[in-house]
Amino acid sequence: MKKNIHPNWNHQATFTCACGNSFVSGSMSDSLQLDICSKCHPFFTGEERFVDTQGRVDKFLKKMEAAKAKQAAAASKKKDVVKEEKPAGEAKTYQQLLAEQKISLKKEEKAA
Repeated sequence: MKKNIHPNWNHQATFTCACGNSFVSGSMSDSLQLDICSKCHPFFTGEERFVDTQGRVDKFLKKMEAAKAKQAAAASKKKDVVKEEKPAGEAKTYQQLLAEQKISLKKEEKAA
């Protein structure tokens, strides 16, 4: 191996978690500060809680609220548009509508 190109490996590096737990392992630095470790992580503890240090959950909830508000505004706008009322006759099935459309297309072809 070439000399003086590899970093120094510290076999007794101290890792300290935000919960207060600390342990020794190998690293290139002497000590490291952790946000979460196996003593406080929900996967290992079995607790159900949010581990969100960057605000991702809050950001997602804000997006959802904005989307709901936008949908409500679109729905109210849609209600404002006056719709044509259907005649009081019977409702037609999709098959009947297609048959009528075919007939009208044939009539247009004959006329042309």
